[in-house]
Amino acid sequence: MIEPGSAAPDFTLPDQDGQKVSLADFRGRTVVLVFYPADFSPVCSDQLSVYQEVLGELEHHGAKLLGISVDGAFCHKAFQDHLKLTLPLLADFHPKGEVARAYGVWSEEYGVASRTLVMVGPDGLVDWVHASPPLEVPGANLIFDALDQRSAA
Repeated sequence: MIEPGSAAPDFTLPDQDGQKVSLADFRGRTVVLVFYPADFSPVCSDQLSVYQEVLGELEHHGAKLLGISVDGAFCHKAFQDHLKLTLPLLADFHPKGEVARAYGVWSEEYGVASRTLVMVGPDGLVDWVHASPPLEVPGANLIFDALDQRSAA
């Protein structure tokens, strides 16, 4: 798994609307990469719904959230519409899991990204990483705590 202090690997992936999104697009901002296993799974649905509820507050604290899974853009669009999500969902679909592998969060056993949060600072370095057990929703409080610790440093 990628370590804090490492340079965050750049990537370009299609979002739920087929638009190309690159990590470099957010240089100068704090980005939280939300790696999750699959659209429409119960735990992933719960996780992203929790983040959606506090998305405005997270953005007020300076964080831009990007969801990333191996599902395709069309599946992401249906998932986004179903849950009424506004955060971008990026398709690490082809080659499958390439970005998850670059961040060290790929599960070979299951063929998906593990449930991991990666905070990338404005300088492009990884500030914080949190890996959750497969069926545990990492609460938004973890992100708020990491943002508070970073701003206190």
